[in-house]
This record gives sequence, structure tokens and C-alpha cells, in this order.
Amino acid sequence: MKSVSCAGLCGLLFLLSIITTAQADEGFWLFNAPPLDQLKSKYDFSPDAAWLEHLQKSSVRFNNGGSGSFVSPTGLVITNHHVGADALEKFSGSEHNYLRDGFYAATFAEEKKCYDLELNVLESIEDVTDRVNAAFPQGATSEQTLAARRKAIADIEQESKKTTGLRSDVVTLFEGASYQLYRYKQYTDVRLVFAPEAGIAFFGGDPDNFEYPRYNLDMCLFRVYENGRPVHPEHYLRFSPDGPSEHELTFVSGNPGFTDRLATTAAIEEHRDIWLPILLSAFYRKEVLLDAYSARSSDNARKAREELLRVQNTRKALAGQLAGLLDPQTFQLVSARQDSLEKEAAKDPRFSGLTDSYTQIQKAIETSRGDFVNYLFYEGLIPRSSLVLGIRNRPLGFDSQLFRFARGLVRAAVEQKKENEKRLPEYRETSRETLELLLFSEAPIYDDLEIQQLSGSLTNLVTRYGVNDPLVKDLLQGKSPHDRAYELISGTHLKDVQFRRKLYQGGLPALNETNDPMIKFAQATDEMARRARQAVEEQNEVCQTAYAQIAKAKRAIQGNHFAPDATFSLRLSFGTTEGYEEDGKSIPAFTDFAGLYERAAQHDNQSPFDLPKRWLDRRSALNPHTPFNFVSTADNTGGNSGSPVVNRKGEFVGILFDGNIQSLPTDYLYTDKQARAVAVDSRAILEALDKVYQIPALVAELTGKSVN
Repeated sequence: MKSVSCAGLCGLLFLLSIITTAQADEGFWLFNAPPLDQLKSKYDFSPDAAWLEHLQKSSVRFNNGGSGSFVSPTGLVITNHHVGADALEKFSGSEHNYLRDGFYAATFAEEKKCYDLELNVLESIEDVTDRVNAAFPQGATSEQTLAARRKAIADIEQESKKTTGLRSDVVTLFEGASYQLYRYKQYTDVRLVFAPEAGIAFFGGDPDNFEYPRYNLDMCLFRVYENGRPVHPEHYLRFSPDGPSEHELTFVSGNPGFTDRLATTAAIEEHRDIWLPILLSAFYRKEVLLDAYSARSSDNARKAREELLRVQNTRKALAGQLAGLLDPQTFQLVSARQDSLEKEAAKDPRFSGLTDSYTQIQKAIETSRGDFVNYLFYEGLIPRSSLVLGIRNRPLGFDSQLFRFARGLVRAAVEQKKENEKRLPEYRETSRETLELLLFSEAPIYDDLEIQQLSGSLTNLVTRYGVNDPLVKDLLQGKSPHDRAYELISGTHLKDVQFRRKLYQGGLPALNETNDPMIKFAQATDEMARRARQAVEEQNEVCQTAYAQIAKAKRAIQGNHFAPDATFSLRLSFGTTEGYEEDGKSIPAFTDFAGLYERAAQHDNQSPFDLPKRWLDRRSALNPHTPFNFVSTADNTGGNSGSPVVNRKGEFVGILFDGNIQSLPTDYLYTDKQARAVAVDSRAILEALDKVYQIPALVAELTGKSVN
């Protein structure tokens, strides 16, 4: 346990007071448990059940890791350009670079069907805590508890799927103190309607990423189809032509990916000292490789751009988190928060063993450290993401789409022979549709890019474990990482969708008969990956039990005034549109089109501050004072990208696309002193569609009004 020195006590008390005053605006709230008392007392606003249901069912989860919302009665969905970039890149080729140049479908027939994009709309939430907890045997080991938990959750999900026909996911909240059954309507026929040029969607590029002021039109539009026709959602958000005003209360409805605000000092020390540096090293290496690959030709740059942006974004986010955790004041605040809770809990006999919970977490972390490193390199990035991302997981040692196909096929063959409740979550019957959508995607695969990425990740593997590691030697088979990657990528038949279908339908016999090198390679990695995953999940089970006690104590002491950590499930956050102070300067809440052109001129319109030609040609048609981007105190994190921002009327006033650099450490510790969510103003979207892109049909569809 870290103690706070007397010398730093006054400063800590001041910082704690800042956090305390911001509590009302902190949190990713469940739609079935919103902070009504806080909203009423602070903002004199009481959203009723109809308001909440409308926003919930207008909101959309993009299963590639983002958020969005229905914005028209004919199935139009808006999200960020960077969320849609994966689809844009897959549509592009040597003749058309939709990621760079943008896209517009003037008719339904011209809309492009996405290869492997799934959207989810949350229909209902049901508390199943008692049912899950009833499954845990008394005095069980962590392995037995993990198996019991998996079975209980699998049974609940399967029963719900069979009864309702809806995708059914049991979401673990408060680290196991609560379990909620989320039921989703799934859509897999999603078509691209409009995307602006990358130059305006990501104006300022990596230098401006996570910074503010910003000038980005980070949005694109899709349409959802069912049975070959556009859906007509009962709930969708109407665009506000007036946008938000300064100091106005706004709400964000999205799917925040991951926060760790219950983390103990021991857990945060591990993040700071172990896995953040490992991840950063891997992403720095990959960024250099992709930069070099992209510089070789314009076609290479097109093929790698979406992946390079993802890597740059992740690298900068991880660096910001690490910088926050290296700040002594941040760590002292976390330590003080833990000390305070322990002292308060000690006064209540129900929580007399809370100190033991912290001790259990620390021991579990120390025990699983080696297994967790193996997990990162052989299994994936974040243990909690496996259910949602499935075969999208990217082990640090094996970064290749063809490898992900191979692993998915190898594991499907093994898992599907098991009873449903004993399978890994991403291979249960309730996940079959998502799994098959990903496995049989017809999206293009580029051999040279695959070789580059697999070679780089195999180099990571060798660097971490050494050339004489027995498994590494077996995997490389006496070849360099590049030569082994070339051999695997050039020799596999997994680029053929029909070949993948044949292996999937043939199960274990088909896999055992094939000599496909990538299948054999994936099989050779699977024992280590599974062993690391099992070990990490068993230790997580110990931590989860301890964290559940911590969460119960905190809820008992503080009441229901704090929300569960983010889990890439639909949540509601809120805040006001506010500027902030930085280095003695006042940062305004809003930017405008005039500022966009000024920033481009400051950099002589050179990349990444070069404006697309149509934005230069049609500058005079724009109202320069139109608000462009804005910031608010609403809580946000990765996964919130594309979340709608709405006002009290439930009108769409913006779309969230980023946080500023000061917001990155809030994954561990929230404050609204400088941390802000960054969004595109609805007025900027309408003005751009009307004056720059000259698409009155889209403006009319978004506003419900014809445009002259």
C-alpha cells in the first residue's frame, strides 16, 4: 500500500476536491440505471423512460470497435470516417481510392455492401446477477469458478437467443458484482452511402490527433438493409440545424471500450511498468514498418493507410495513458482513493475483509505476470475484448489476417465438438453468425502487406523470447522472420473463401488432412496460446472475485453514484459544452470553418494540413462562422468513436470522434479540469453536405426538410 507524504497532502486534497466536484459528470451509465438524481439536482433535467428508450434504440454498435446512430426513417446510420475506414479501404483498389477521395451513392443501387460489417442495436437489458452467482460452488478453485461462470453465462445467452432470436451477451459489470443480459438486433447487410475525403475527415493527421482545437469532418454514412430492402427504424435521431450552445447539457450514447477505474495500485503499477511498455514497443515497431511500406508507392500507401492510422492512434493513446500513469500526482491520487475506501470500509463489519481483497489482487498479478506476457504475444491484446472482437484479436507475435483466419478455423473445429457451455465464448452458438461473417469475408487481402505485418510481428516474438526459445525455433523452422512470413503467406490457400468454407464445414478431419502451411502454423501456436489464456483467465477470476467485493463496498459507502467500467456495451454519459485552460491560454469550446482555412494556410496547405480541392474551390460558398468541432466534459474513451451527441430534446447535435490528450489518463482516473470529448457539430455536417458536396438529397433525409 502506497502512503501519502505530509508534504504532498495539501496538493492531494486539492486534486481530490477537483475530482469530487466532477463526480456528477463522470461515468458510463446503463440505460436501465441512469443517474436521474444527479441529472435533476445539477441540471434540473429528468429524462423519462420514453426519452431513454428512444436514444437507446436509435444508437448502434459497430462491431469493428465503434459506435453510431440511426439518423433517418430509411435506415441511414452515421458514424466516424475512421470507424468506416476499414470498409472504405476494402472497397478501394488501383482504380478507386475511396479512403482518400471519398464516396457518394446517389441511388440505393449504387450503395456499396460492406464485406464483414455487423451492426448491433440494443433492444433490452435484464439483470441476471442472481442467476450467475447461484452457479458458483462453495469453496471452489479459480478453475472451477471460471468453468461455472462460463456455463451459467453460456446457458443464459443460449436460452435468450433461442427465445428471442436476438444476439444475447451477458455483460460483466463492477468486476463481477453485477451481470446484465444485453439483447441486440443484429444487422449484417450494411451499405456505404457517403464518405468525405480523408484529407478533411482527418485534417491535421497524426500531429493533431488527440489535440484541440480540431477541424475534422470525421463522419460517414451507411444504410442498413434487411431482406434486401432498407430498414425503417422506429427510433432514429433527428438532426438539429442549431447544434449545441456553450455551457449546454448534452448526452453521449455509445459503446465505450475499456476503462479500469476500480484498478488497485498494484494493477496500475503492472499497467505502467509491464504491459503498456510492451504494447508501445510493438506499436512503435509496426508504425515504422508501415511508414516504410507506404512510402514505396501510392498503391502501398492506399493499402496500408487504414491500418497505419489505427496503429498511430493506438500508439498515441497508449503513450498518453503511460504519461498519465508516470505522473506522480496521478498515482498518488489512485493510492489515496484506495486508502480512503479501505478506511471507510473498515468501519462497516460487512467489509472487514476488504484489505484481503487488495492482497489477493496483488498476489494474482504477481503470479500471472509471465502468463500475461505470453497472452499478449500468443493470444491477443486485451483479455476482456475476446468476446466482442473474436478472431479480430491481434496477438503481438502473429499479426496477419490470414493467421487470424487460420486460428479461427483451427479453434472452430475444436470448440464446436464441445458442449456449448464449455466452448470459448466467441465460438458458442450465440456467436456463430458473427464468427462466420468474419471467417468468410470476401474483403481483399494483399500478400505484400501481409508479409510485412507478419514478418514484423515474428520479429517482435523473437526479440521477446530469443532465437533459442524452443517454440520460437519450431515456429520459424530455421528461417528468418521475413523468410518464414513469405513462405507462409505465399504458400497458404486461405485467401480463397471457398477453401475456408470447406475447412470450416469439414471440421477436424479436414484440418488434419490439409497441408496448408498457415493452418499448420496456427495449430503449432495454439497450445501455448490456450495455456496462457487459461492461466490469465483463472487469475482474472481471482481478481474478479476480489474486485467484486471492492465494488460492493464502494457502492454501499457511496451509494449508486458511480457507474461501472466500460465494457464495449451501450452506455450513457453526459456533460456540458465547455472550453478549458491550457498553459495559461483559454481554449474555446468551438472551432469554425474560418479556423480550418487559417490552420491550412499556416502550414502552406501541405500534408497533413492540405485541404481537398473541392474544399478550396467552394470556400466562398461556406459560412466561415459555422461551428465545426466542439468539446464537452462528457466521459468518453475508445469505442465511443461515432457516438451521437444529443441535447435535452434528444436531437442529434454532433458526433463524437476523439478526446483531447488530457483525456487519455481518464481510463484510470476521471477529471474534467482539462479532459474533453471532441465532436463534429451537426451544423458543420449539414453545411458541408449542402455547400461543399452539394448533396441536397442527404441534407433533406437528415433534416426531414427539402432543400432549395
